[in-house]
Amino acid sequence: MKEQNAFIRHMPKLELHVHLESTIDGIKLEQYAHRQGKHLPRSGDAIYQCSAVDLSNFLSFLDMICSMVGDRGELEEIAHDFSLRSREENILYAEAILNPTHWPQFSHEEIIVALTEGFDHGVADGGADCRFTLSLSRNQTTQEAMALVSCMEHCRTHRLVGLSIDGNEALSGRTGKRFAPAFAMAKRAGFGLTVHAGESSGPEGVTDALDDLHADRIDHGVRAAEDPSLVKRLVREQIPLNLCLTSNLTLLYRNPQQHPIRRLWDEGAKITLSRDDPTFLVLSLTEELTRCADFAGFTLSDLLRAEQNAVDAAFCERETKRSLQARLDAFSAMPAG
Repeated sequence: MKEQNAFIRHMPKLELHVHLESTIDGIKLEQYAHRQGKHLPRSGDAIYQCSAVDLSNFLSFLDMICSMVGDRGELEEIAHDFSLRSREENILYAEAILNPTHWPQFSHEEIIVALTEGFDHGVADGGADCRFTLSLSRNQTTQEAMALVSCMEHCRTHRLVGLSIDGNEALSGRTGKRFAPAFAMAKRAGFGLTVHAGESSGPEGVTDALDDLHADRIDHGVRAAEDPSLVKRLVREQIPLNLCLTSNLTLLYRNPQQHPIRRLWDEGAKITLSRDDPTFLVLSLTEELTRCADFAGFTLSDLLRAEQNAVDAAFCERETKRSLQARLDAFSAMPAG
């Protein structure tokens, strides 16, 4: 057990499914609120000590905490802090997700500038190399989606790497065709495409993400396991699934033994491991990987393979991928202990 913990702690890591809205330090959030003359429902050190009844309840919570951030400098600080905290547990590279609908106080351009500068400053201060995707909400219109992608194209920076979509599919229904034009536009512009599916939706959500949105990878995707033919397709096409075990066990699988992570892995699905919402779950990536080892029987070799999958699935340039792979190879070659 000590050997496993040390291995996971020191292993070079990547994270591809983490919402920046859920990484804000509670004490700083309280300071941001105070500057605007607002008040959190609980003190900053206790703000995340709550439980979400369902996904809609959780999304409303995110709207509330994001409203406490008053200016672009604070948003830049949030990005900077995420980069530094990531590097503290040996996360070399991360792709954060930000959904602008949680941040109506900022224009799309302001968000892109703030995150780019925050992540740049984080790297300069020794933090992780962080990129970001901007995410649509499933209740938006086709026109709103196209407007976001147009802004992404015109305001593109080296840290803006992709388009995402999230939201409660159980409430919105099947929306793939509504957003297909925006995803096609983003693809033509060279952005990576990732889709939240197979969490609040069943396997049909994953199918729509592939057929309508032509997703390069799927965030969650666990409910694809309910359709054996879809699992075979994911394996055959090697579509990455950015799984978040702890998050799923909190919001989706009330009976932990129903979680299909082990079965998906054994059938050859290309799985990466991330946290989804770190502050809400009070979760480090090291703890998430340890849970995967304990819960699903992932060996140390399995965990390394999941990190290699993340290198393949990342939306960064080839040079960065080669550097990340070299770091993993060097770690794998180190003698045990």
